Amino acid sequence: MIRFGLLGCGRIAKRHSDLLGSNQIAGAKLVAVCDTERARADAIAAKFGVSAHYDPDQLLSRGDIDAVTVLTPSGLHPQHAIACARAGKHVVVEKPMALRLQDADDMIRACDEAGVKLFVVKQNRFNVPIMKAHEALNAGRFGKLVLGTVRVRWCRDQAYYDQDAWRGTWAYDGGVLTNQASHHIDMLEWFFGDVVSVHARSITALVNTETEDTAVATLKFRCGALGIIEATTAARPVDLEGSLSIMGEGGVVEVGGFAMNQIRHWRFTNEMPSDNEVKEKFSVNPPNVYGFGHQAYYQHVVECLANRHAALVDGLEGRKSLELISALYESIETGEEVALRFMPRRGRLGIGS
Repeated sequence: MIRFGLLGCGRIAKRHSDLLGSNQIAGAKLVAVCDTERARADAIAAKFGVSAHYDPDQLLSRGDIDAVTVLTPSGLHPQHAIACARAGKHVVVEKPMALRLQDADDMIRACDEAGVKLFVVKQNRFNVPIMKAHEALNAGRFGKLVLGTVRVRWCRDQAYYDQDAWRGTWAYDGGVLTNQASHHIDMLEWFFGDVVSVHARSITALVNTETEDTAVATLKFRCGALGIIEATTAARPVDLEGSLSIMGEGGVVEVGGFAMNQIRHWRFTNEMPSDNEVKEKFSVNPPNVYGFGHQAYYQHVVECLANRHAALVDGLEGRKSLELISALYESIETGEEVALRFMPRRGRLGIGS
C-alpha cells in the first residue's frame, strides 16, 4: 500500500483527493493533507477522515507517508518538491513541474540524491483515444509525419484569476501556455519528438493579468514535421475544445472534446479491421474525463513504486515540455525564432514582471 499526502488543497486538489481518499486507486490510500489556509485543509480532511496539517514540515515529518502530491502554485513546486525529496518522500507534482529550467534541474537532482522517484502529472497521456493514437504511431501507421496541431479554446474569466493572488502572475503561474495548454504542448512532443525551433506571439486580450490569455506559435520538429499551437482562455462564454491533430503520409487522427478525450477523425490509407473497433469502442473516454485520466495516471504511479518500474513522465520528461514552453516565451519577448536547446535570456516566467 502506497500512502499519500497532499500538499496544497486548492482547486486542483479535488480531483486528487477524490481518487485517493475514496479508495479508487488500487494499492494507494490518502493519509493526510496540508495547506496554509486552514479551511481548505480542514474541508478535505473532514471529507475523507484524514489528518489536516497547516505547515509542510508537519506533513513531511510523518513516518506513515510514502509519497506526496504537490498541488501548490506552480512557482512553489520546486521548493516543495525538493523538501519532499529531502524528507525521503516520493514526489508527484502537478504540471508544470516548475517555471524555470534551473528549478526543474534542481528538483531532478534532489530526487536523485535522495533516492526517491519524481513523477510529473500528465494525465491526458492516459486518455483512451490518445493511447490508441500513440499505438498507431508506434506501429508506423502515420508514416512520415507532416503536421501536428493543438487547439486550446477555453474560458477563464476575471473571476477565475481573482480566486487567488498568484494566478496569472509570472512568478507563480504563467499564462495560458504554461497552465492550461501545457498538457497539449506535451502531447505534441510526445507524438512528434524533439523540437528544433519555435516562433510565438501572444496577447492579453480579455483579463487583467500579468501574463497572456491568448497565444499562437509555429514549431519545427527534428523529424521534419511542422507544428501549430493555438491556445486561449478568452473563449466566451464557455469552453469550446482541447484538441490534437496528427497528420502523416499514411493517415490522420484528430482527438477533440474538451480535453483530448474524443476521437473526431480516424482515417488511414491502409485500413485495418481494428480501425472499426477503435472507432466503436475507444473513440470516447469513459465518463468523468478528468477522473479517468488521473485515475489511470495514479495507477501507473503506484505500479512504478510497487514494482520499481520506470515512469512514463518522470522529471526529465517533464523538463522537456518546460523547455519548450520557455522557448515560446523567449520568442514572444524577442519577436524572433528561438532554437532549442537554449538558455532563457529575456523570458519572465518564474521571475516576475
